[in-house]
Parts: sequence; C-alpha cells; structure tokens
Amino acid sequence: MKRSLNNKKPTETIIKTRLSNYDLSNHGISNLRQAYWNLPGEELQEEAIFRGEGSIVNNGPFAAFTGLHTGRSANDRYLVREPSTDNRIWWGQYNRPMNEENFESLYNRLLGYLQGRDLFIQDVYSGADENYRLPTRILTEYAWHSMFVRNMFILPESTEEHKLFVPDFTIISVPGFKANPSVDNTNSETFIVLNFGKKVAIIGNSAYAGEIKKSVFSVLNYLLPLEGVLPMHCSGNADPIDRNDVALFFGLSGTGKTTLSADPSRSLIGDDEHGWSDEGVFNFEGGCYAKVIGLSEKAEPEIYATTSMSGTILENVPYDPVTRLIDLNDNSLTENTRASYPLEYIKNAIPEKKAGHPKNIFMLTCDASGVMPPIARLNPDQALYQFISGYTAKVGGTEIGMGAEPEITFSACFGAPFMVHHPSVYAELLRKKIEQYEASCWLVNTGWVGGPFGVGKRIKIRYTRALLKAAITKEFDQVEFYIDPVFGFEVPKSCPDVPAEVLEPWSSWPSRTEYDLRYKDLANLFIENFSKFMDKTKPEVLAAGPKM
Repeated sequence: MKRSLNNKKPTETIIKTRLSNYDLSNHGISNLRQAYWNLPGEELQEEAIFRGEGSIVNNGPFAAFTGLHTGRSANDRYLVREPSTDNRIWWGQYNRPMNEENFESLYNRLLGYLQGRDLFIQDVYSGADENYRLPTRILTEYAWHSMFVRNMFILPESTEEHKLFVPDFTIISVPGFKANPSVDNTNSETFIVLNFGKKVAIIGNSAYAGEIKKSVFSVLNYLLPLEGVLPMHCSGNADPIDRNDVALFFGLSGTGKTTLSADPSRSLIGDDEHGWSDEGVFNFEGGCYAKVIGLSEKAEPEIYATTSMSGTILENVPYDPVTRLIDLNDNSLTENTRASYPLEYIKNAIPEKKAGHPKNIFMLTCDASGVMPPIARLNPDQALYQFISGYTAKVGGTEIGMGAEPEITFSACFGAPFMVHHPSVYAELLRKKIEQYEASCWLVNTGWVGGPFGVGKRIKIRYTRALLKAAITKEFDQVEFYIDPVFGFEVPKSCPDVPAEVLEPWSSWPSRTEYDLRYKDLANLFIENFSKFMDKTKPEVLAAGPKM
C-alpha cells in the first residue's frame, strides 16, 4: 500500500456492516489494523484506488497488474499430507505433499505477518446448487482481490445471511508474504497450500488472482465426488427455451471454453467450472475469468463488451496512461491477459446458473500438430479415453514458464492441476452420467488445420460454431461419417458453412504422407501418456485408444 496507514480510508465507516458472528479469531487471526467485512464492489474499488493497487481505464473497468506472477505457479502448489485425507489423494506431479509441521510453521508466520495490517474478508458460496454449495470465506491482502472474489463467486443476499455465515472452507491470499524455502521445504518463496484436514488454504507471494479461483476449484474437486457429484473443468450453455438441452465444453485454458459457450443463440450457464449432480448441471461460480489477448469484437462480441464495463477487472491488460485506452493486442506483459466480470454482464446468461442434464458433451482440444479432425463423434469408451488423456496444447502463459508458442501436453480430465483424486474417480463418475442421461460426446479441435503451428492456420471460430450447431441441432444425424483410421472415432464428411478442406485435415497439408507421419507421431504420444493410467482403467476404455 502506497499511502500511509494513518490516513483515513474511504470505507472505514461501513466496514462492519456485514460482519459475521463467526469472526476471525476462529482462524487464529488477531491484532489486525483493520478488517473490512464484505464490502461491495464500489467501495472496494475506492479502496483499491486509494491504496494504489490499480487504475480506472476508459469506460470504467479497473485495471490491475500482478507483477512477477502473471499465471499460475503450478510448481508451488502443495496439499498437506494428513491422516483424514491421505489415502484419497492422487499424490504426484500436481498434488505435492507438505507435512503438517511445515504447514503449521508457515501458517503461524503468515498470521504474524498479518498483525497490524488491513485484511479484506468476503463470505461467499461456491456452487449455485444449494444442495452442494460450499460456504467459503476468502481473506485477501489486496482490495482488488476482494473485488475479484465478489465478481467470481456467489454472494449472500442479505445482511442477516452475512451475520449468520459460517465457512466450511477458508482461503487466505497474502501476496506480500513469502515462504522461506530452506525452512518450509517449498520450491520457491511462492506457495499455494491446501489443508483439507483444517479446511484452509493459504497463498503467498503471488498477486495472480487466478490462484484464488483455482484453489476453490481444487477444494470442490476433492469434496464433491464424495457426494456422487462430478466436478468439471468445463463451460456450459443451454437452449433459451428448453433448459434440459444442455451442452458442456471441456477444455484447458485457451481451447475456447469461454468463447464457444458465450453463444448468442443459447443461454450461458457458466464459462469454466461446473458440477453435474442427479438434478443437473450447476455453475460453481458467479462470474467469468476470460482470456482477452487478441479479443475480437466481431468474433466474440459478448466478451468484448465486458472490457468496457464498470465493475470488470482487467488483469495485466496494458493501457495508455494518458488516454486510458486499453490495448487487447498488447502481450508485452503476458499472453495470459484476463477480464473478470459478473456472469450477468453476458446478456443471455441464466440467472439461476444451473440447468438440466447435458445432451451434448464437447471435449475441446487445441491441436498444435494440425492433424486432428475439427469434430469427431465418440462412443462412451472413446469419450472416457479422451477425457482421461486430456490432450491439448498449452497456450499463452496460463502457467509460469509458458511463452506464446503452444506446447503439446496431456492434462487428465482436461484439468489435471486441479484434480485431487485419481483421474479414474472422475472418469467413472462421467461414465455413469453419460450412460444414465444418454449424452452424445464429441471431440472438437479448436487448434490448427493445414499444418502444425507455424505452418497451418488456427481454425476459424465461425467454422467451429457451425460444427457445434450441427451437433446440437442433430444435423449430423443426416450426414455420412467415416471412421478415423488411427483413433477409430467417427468424422462427418460434410457440414453446412464449413469447407471440405477443413473437415478433411489432410487435404490442406503439403502431402498426405507427411500428414500421416505426424498423425502417427501424435498417436504414439497418446499411447505413451496413457500407460500411467492403465492399472486403474477398464479394458474397454484402453481398447478405445489409437490403433497403430
């Protein structure tokens, strides 16, 4: 904070209006200079400006820069290894263990750091379905992070509800506090640590707001499968009239989840994280966190419009300091520029943030090899194989260390960094849902055609939208398909408004031989990756992989 702590803050007369009876002493927090309870967005924006945390840009959005970390610190994420959850967690690359003693030491030093400082508290819900929502308390050092929380989660509706709020999980985000790697056994001074036994997560030395969002998602990925609910890294929309005509879009960041679900002809459920219960699909969040690098007003008008709305937070989006005009094409800070905004900023969003069961499930892959068909129909076993594989290309700096060039990767369940159980747990839940509710499954390539990255071109959004429309409206029921010789899935031979050379990816390559070699190379990568899941995967799913 750039101004003196002795100066009177803009909101100090109302900071306890929405105070919860379940106070901060329950978290071991004491001796704060000031606690700001559940301030609304306008007051938080005043605080953030007063504290020098960001600026107002043209037409009213709040612009903030996150400094060193402009993406998730995947190598700095830990789960506390403790008896009540030890045997359920998928320990390994993404779920690194931290012992209880190291956590207690780190947590106590963080509490010491907070003494004499200001802290912003938001009591919110994660999950639009009241039967499965998680009361979540999120404590932040920055006022703009508290704005972000209000944008991204579901808010209590009354002062009385705030007063009686009791959290089931607590997130504490303190960018100014650093770990000591030699003492805490951390990878660096940055840390994201989840402790399911104590129902708390702590984040330090990172101002990237996505760490808060994804920590909550990780918690739900642990808790909900224990109740038979499938947590999903996907967006979703529904027919404006028939809310039982739901489409889901699985995919990693950069594959098109947000863009494709924000379809003006359909109603938006949510853009990133959902649960699938016996009652239907529900959004985990109350807002969107969209990538905006290179955003096109013509191709993505709904999302583009939010970048000129008051209440939107623009994260790491450069702007002219004189005119305050933003530049959505400027990647000088990061390819991972973001906009956080409430879901209702999308005009056709469903207010309840929930709908019926999916009729269509689309698994989005950004194929940097340029060999995958633009759409393929999957049987249930093929769908599970693709779901467990999670093939795509990481694009545009979502994680630290990622540059502009795509990197081929496999991310189990299209979100391995957030999956706390073994992928087989989520896969079996998905199988049951697909079979029970008879959902059609599709693989959609939103990546390159006519050659790999650097040679071919990324498929046009309008072609992908036409393919999705044909699947949702059952136009493909009248179309002839061919069997892909490598993966065995079905590929349509025609689609309205989509050129033949897009549907036949080899036709725009310099030679069919070159295409076939590249396709077989990709198939070998699938087989190599899937070897680590063979022990817990059913034979029929293994058989649904590529044939060499």
